Amino acid sequence: MKLDRKDILKALETISIAGEGKNMVESGAVTNVLTFGDECVVDLVLHTPAMHIKKRAEDDIRKTIHDLISPDAKVKVNIKVEAPAASNPNGSSGSEQAQQIKGKSIPGIKNIIAVASGKGGVGKSTVTANLAVTLAKMGFNVGVLDADIYGPSMPIMFDVESEKPVSITVDGKSKMKPIESYEVKMLSIGFFTAPSQAVIWRGPMASKALNQMIFDADWGELDFMLIDLPPGTGDIHLSIMQSLPITGAVVVSTPQAVALADAKKGVSMFLSESINVPVLGIIENMAYFTPEELPNNKYYIFGKEGARNLAEDLNVPFLGEVPIVQSIREAGDYGRPAAMQTGSVIETVFEEITRNVVAQTVSRNENLPATEAIKITTMAGCSAVNKK
Repeated sequence: MKLDRKDILKALETISIAGEGKNMVESGAVTNVLTFGDECVVDLVLHTPAMHIKKRAEDDIRKTIHDLISPDAKVKVNIKVEAPAASNPNGSSGSEQAQQIKGKSIPGIKNIIAVASGKGGVGKSTVTANLAVTLAKMGFNVGVLDADIYGPSMPIMFDVESEKPVSITVDGKSKMKPIESYEVKMLSIGFFTAPSQAVIWRGPMASKALNQMIFDADWGELDFMLIDLPPGTGDIHLSIMQSLPITGAVVVSTPQAVALADAKKGVSMFLSESINVPVLGIIENMAYFTPEELPNNKYYIFGKEGARNLAEDLNVPFLGEVPIVQSIREAGDYGRPAAMQTGSVIETVFEEITRNVVAQTVSRNENLPATEAIKITTMAGCSAVNKK
């Protein structure tokens, strides 16, 4: 059964927090509801730390959803305890205002782009790395957050496996200094674990580590922060989108049907009513293979134009295609993204894709409420950032 956010909220209107007169939706205790298929996440704010109140609220939510909507629903309840908010002069409470704020912005970071894939192994991290270095070559200040907690790959792709972030003091506070390579700043859980060490964490621990890399780091001034998300649509994705005001998302897929099915779910996640993150477009990786001895031939090993067709079906932009080229794999393994190869086909491919990403970001910032007051303009192959 596919759960509906409106049905969840209506069900929650039938219960209240112990000791409070209004139902938990009307009182503002429910700050957000997210739904994914048969799963739902309810964010709840309580004004008391009493364990029995928290336990009862969680049990009431689960029971009500199971009784009124579906006994098979998978329900997760996130409870936050905070002091009651004072009323504003206009009569609205602090909790009502908080519902309108999605994510906490990071001073100095103008655009946050999430790079996602429904399926693993489609080259999402490779695409992220090459987008980052291409943006840097265009003159942008770029950062990369490797949010793939369980399979971090950015340290390898940027040849900084042995590096460790140091602690610096900024405005009297201790901050992590991101590692910098090829004029790109980055942080990854891979900097804090041994190469052979598996990260065996539950969702809350992974989310806490991500929040530290996001908010306890000195990112400085960035035009773009690229977030390399893990495959799928899980806890990490929810944590990122609840923590940050994402400017837009880029979805990477290969052309075959099994990858496209998962990519479609990824697009659906971003466009869902409860998340509502603009999708800047879809990139097709491993689109075709051209042997050196037959430069005019294209062999569509994984299918032809599958991601392009998916973009058309979903009415989202198609950002470009990346061919199967051995040097892309080699460059990633050796820690020098392939887009840095001056005069190469791959440099040209990623320049076109990156210009499309920038253009879609321009359109998004002009037509939708912007993360910050920023306007990007592109001019004949070069780009510039204009602050309002």
